[in-house]
Amino acid sequence: MKIGFFGAGKMAEGILSAIPNKRDVVMAEKVSARAKELKARYGVRVTDDLKVVAKAAELIFLAVRPQDVDAVAAEVKPLVGAKTTIVSIVAGKTLKKLRAAFGTKVRLVRVMPNLALRAKAGMCAICPGPKVPQAAVKAVEAILGGAGATVVLKEKDFDAVTALSGSGPAYFAYMEEAMAEGGVKLGLKPAVARLLAEQTMYGTAKFLRESGMDLGAFIAGVCTKGGTTAAGMVKLAAPSFKKTVAATLAAAARRSAELA
Repeated sequence: MKIGFFGAGKMAEGILSAIPNKRDVVMAEKVSARAKELKARYGVRVTDDLKVVAKAAELIFLAVRPQDVDAVAAEVKPLVGAKTTIVSIVAGKTLKKLRAAFGTKVRLVRVMPNLALRAKAGMCAICPGPKVPQAAVKAVEAILGGAGATVVLKEKDFDAVTALSGSGPAYFAYMEEAMAEGGVKLGLKPAVARLLAEQTMYGTAKFLRESGMDLGAFIAGVCTKGGTTAAGMVKLAAPSFKKTVAATLAAAARRSAELA
């Protein structure tokens, strides 16, 4: 299957890096320095002409800025049809808006990825549009699965997904920053505090993912009665903490709905 990209930014590169056979890929990128960088790094074909991608590829990732979608669609619309699957990773562009831009013939799949794609540890929510063949959905899952985990959801869930996994990396990093700063206040050097916080978060997430252990049971297991963790949890388990996290996600979800 020939795979194409409209746009070649960092998210597109994260997806590209997970594709085994890059000889089947053609990317459209107008910035010559970026095109040369991708050619040198991946040996992939890069063109400055969107039409070349539209003609060559059966499955195309739409990876441009939201404000550029209509211009891209206007340029390629005559060249994409019923056998073309366009996979949009553009934030705030619903299937309805994509349909209005690209027309009724093309197959559409909406994806909400996150930045961890760039480390092959991403989280991608996938929403196929009407009449998208299961084979096409499976192909999208296979590609994105090479860059992390995937889940197929209804579009109505995408505001929540945007808040949780789309915006989540920033919130996760903020927690790491808070832990590292707390370590510095306890006398650790900044680099050491960051390493301790980062590896602890990474290792915990890895263990929980691989074990499937209940979160409450894990927390209880670490919190030995009268121990150090239990002493810290007295502060962290205050109702205001979870309320703040819930309010953070709700604010992001509301903004996602506004942008859509």
